[in-house]
Amino acid sequence: MKRISLIGATGSIGKQTLDVALEQGLSVEALAARTNADLLEQQVRRFGVKFAALQDEAAAAKLRDALSDTFCKVETGDEGVCRAAAWGDSELVVNAAVGIAGLGPTVTALENGKALALANKESLVCAGELVMPLAKRKNLPILPVDSEHSAIFQCLRAGQEHEVEELLLTASGGPFFGKKAEELETMTAADALKHPTWSMGSKITIDSATMMNKGFEIVEAAWLFGVPSEKISVVVHRESIIHSMVRFRDGSVIAQLGTPDMRLPIQYAINYPDRVATGRPGLDFSQISKMTFFQPDTETFPATELCRRILAEGGNLGAVVNGANEQAVALFLEGKIGFMSIQRLVRAAADSLERIQNPTLADIYRTDALARQFVLEKAVNA
Repeated sequence: MKRISLIGATGSIGKQTLDVALEQGLSVEALAARTNADLLEQQVRRFGVKFAALQDEAAAAKLRDALSDTFCKVETGDEGVCRAAAWGDSELVVNAAVGIAGLGPTVTALENGKALALANKESLVCAGELVMPLAKRKNLPILPVDSEHSAIFQCLRAGQEHEVEELLLTASGGPFFGKKAEELETMTAADALKHPTWSMGSKITIDSATMMNKGFEIVEAAWLFGVPSEKISVVVHRESIIHSMVRFRDGSVIAQLGTPDMRLPIQYAINYPDRVATGRPGLDFSQISKMTFFQPDTETFPATELCRRILAEGGNLGAVVNGANEQAVALFLEGKIGFMSIQRLVRAAADSLERIQNPTLADIYRTDALARQFVLEKAVNA
């Protein structure tokens, strides 16, 4: 029985990870989340979890009281969440935290000798040059959970590293596919949250609408697979049937297809290198009338090209872009700025804030705080 710890347990990926754990009889040893004490209590009881952590102190106190009749230990804050990632009985940490909050658990899991199933792309966007060498030093795998990176990971098994010509990341295009900048100025959070194919948390859904999520995936793919930015392309595929592809040097293109269900890449990462039967229905090709492909509109949605700068310039730029984006998205969801102001504020932060080459983990967190403050100050005029 595989033993796992789960960070981000109450979010969309976290809940689906527990679906997989239930289906496959996995032992869930530790759980961590931000604030949802009620749901985390239910999860602890359902899986007989030994350790739980909530980032929010008041929520953790509520959880501690609720679980007083169990043997589950409850801690709080960033330290508590990282303790869940280091929990001694776990073999594998599934990191489904949202944003830079996932960086600490990523580093902690690797430092404590845990294999890592990574859904938190911000760990690599902000600190890829710290995280990947750490995994290599510890001789530990980082198994991709994002559907696109899981697809590439699977496709790469069809060839050798030196035969890879190009990685092709597919994108749904989000809810605003085909619209131009002037139309997007008036779009609300309710409009942006209407994703055409995937059911996700609010932050990642907005990132899909701006295409920032796809930009982050370019950075993540470069770090995970050791492929330069110029060999990573994006193609808009509205049906979300092909999850990504690899072009090999002989011209062959290998694609991974599946239903838009995150439980598939989750279970692939947990069970790698094996494939486990699920009983869930697969694709019914008789019901697929068409598959369409388009070039992304990088003029209206410039986030992907901005994110390529993270790979070109290195240093702390990833932390600048991510921190600015997290803050801008939060302001947009609160109705304080317009949709197009998100990308304007993020670009302004990328163009303005100090660069640090070879940043430490402390530098990354300081950069994140500065980027958020920059956005808050500039948002008045955005």
